[in-house]
Amino acid sequence: MIRRSPAKKGNARTSRMSDGVARVCAAAGIALLVLAGCAERPAKVAPADDPQTVVQVEEDDSAAPGRRADNRPELPFNELTDNILYEFLLAEIAGQRGNVAMSAEAYADLAKRTRDPRVARRATEVAIYARQTDTAIESAKVWHETDPGSARALQLLAGLLVNASRLEEARPYLQKLLTVPGANPAEGFLQLGRTVTNVQDRAGVLRLMQTLAADYPKLPQARYAVAQAAFNAGEDALALSEVLEVQNLRPDWEPAVLLEVQVLQRKSADEALKRLARHLEKFPNSRDIRLNYARALLTDKRFPAARAEFQKLLDDFPTNTEVIFAVALLSMQLQDYRLAEDNLRRLLDLDYRDKNQIRLYLGQIAEEQDKVSEALRWYAEVDRGDQFIPAQIRYANLLSKQGKLEDAREHLKKLGSASAQQRVQLILAEAQLLRDARREKEAFQLVEQALGSQPDQPELLYDHAMLAERIDRLDILESSLRKLIAIRPDHAHAYNALGYSLADRSLRLPEARELIEKALKLAPDDFFIIDSMGWVLYRMGNLPEALKHLRKAYAGRADAEIGAHLGEVLWMAGERAEAEKVWREVSEKNPKNETLLKTLQRLKQ
Repeated sequence: MIRRSPAKKGNARTSRMSDGVARVCAAAGIALLVLAGCAERPAKVAPADDPQTVVQVEEDDSAAPGRRADNRPELPFNELTDNILYEFLLAEIAGQRGNVAMSAEAYADLAKRTRDPRVARRATEVAIYARQTDTAIESAKVWHETDPGSARALQLLAGLLVNASRLEEARPYLQKLLTVPGANPAEGFLQLGRTVTNVQDRAGVLRLMQTLAADYPKLPQARYAVAQAAFNAGEDALALSEVLEVQNLRPDWEPAVLLEVQVLQRKSADEALKRLARHLEKFPNSRDIRLNYARALLTDKRFPAARAEFQKLLDDFPTNTEVIFAVALLSMQLQDYRLAEDNLRRLLDLDYRDKNQIRLYLGQIAEEQDKVSEALRWYAEVDRGDQFIPAQIRYANLLSKQGKLEDAREHLKKLGSASAQQRVQLILAEAQLLRDARREKEAFQLVEQALGSQPDQPELLYDHAMLAERIDRLDILESSLRKLIAIRPDHAHAYNALGYSLADRSLRLPEARELIEKALKLAPDDFFIIDSMGWVLYRMGNLPEALKHLRKAYAGRADAEIGAHLGEVLWMAGERAEAEKVWREVSEKNPKNETLLKTLQRLKQ
């Protein structure tokens, strides 16, 4: 960064003109230097939104195609015309004034016109920063074409295309990335597998992986990537055959065994457990397999066997902090708080990487056992960092539960925050305290006030909508959720909340169903959204399909509200004994659930 000298006193208008002239001169200087081919490129825009690197490649020091002997790209000769200079000035000044969208467009046009790889790189980076994916892709193509030896250009272009779900277009660039000097295909396939996890076109990802892996039939990581893609696409038979082939190539590789277990779990939890046990018979020192075996036993409620596995892990890896931490968390799930606390306290004495996380968990254990003062002490000992805000929110919740609501609110307000996201967390936490105290109007006003300074903040918009529903302002609920959908079209819970709110009131049911279907497409395994689909089908009079969805939701998550819905539909379908059974189950765990109580009062009065 260049520091400015202290300005001399003078006319304000003159100062502004001087600043403007300085910016123009600086931009003109950049243009002259770049286009003359004798300068470093302009300073890079902050890379906060770089697409994920799909395949890591080490830069090769030897000369690459299209590069000089010193491995620098061949540069074109460009005459500095008035039009090019104007566009450079436009791009730079727009960026300096915060209009990165205009800057990105101007740089993209310059990249096409000049065919200079440094300009194309700058154009790509600015477009990524401006979240203009199509512009970034076009600029990255120019960069790659004008500097084919740049691994960074190839990585960014492939990554942008994958993130945009333009998989077939990305394929030749990915194939090239796997073969360029410095590439490691084994690591490349693993990295690519992680990158495509969030791509919605699962079938397209599978086709891409199969094509890429075809050239590497004996590479375990390539076959594993295909198996992963097949599993995510719901092609379990293919996933199983591929993962078994991986194990033929590399029998002791734990990730392949764990993927096989995931496939088996879809059909039989018992078969998955047996597979883990068979692997441990052959490879008893497989730490990750034994951890997963212990987790699976816990899920299957085989508590004595799970405890025995915990003990084996601790015996085999007595000073391994990762093992001790995993056993502590599994013990918390098992509600074996003494074992969990003992292991967490051990971690405080060992060289564990995040002791604040340990203090947070110790506070939660104390809270679960109603040891309020001990829990407050642990939360207070959490230092600033990733765990600080969650710990202080829990501290405030405990104060509120003791009837000290105003003290709890004051505690949150005096914390301060290092980022806008932390401020949002604290506002939402305070709103939740007010909601729990049935002061919904105050909670609504608090979030609405926060939206005044951050009108497009997604979490605030969602909470604003939920609070509007509590004070019976359906108009605000709908406007907030529709704004959120416009900002975040992939926000599954925004579609779901709007669709469910309409369905619950029997309003615009076809539209409600359409909204919930969109949510389900975005999050097909979310049991609350599956419950919403069952509920809207019930409201539309389709009881058989409603029961199908509600049973699936309840089997996946025995939540009180889902149970209330399932019970009501069973009751209306004449299956009253089963309805009573479901209501009994959820009442034991959540006797004060509002939806459940209203349902029982309405149907059994």
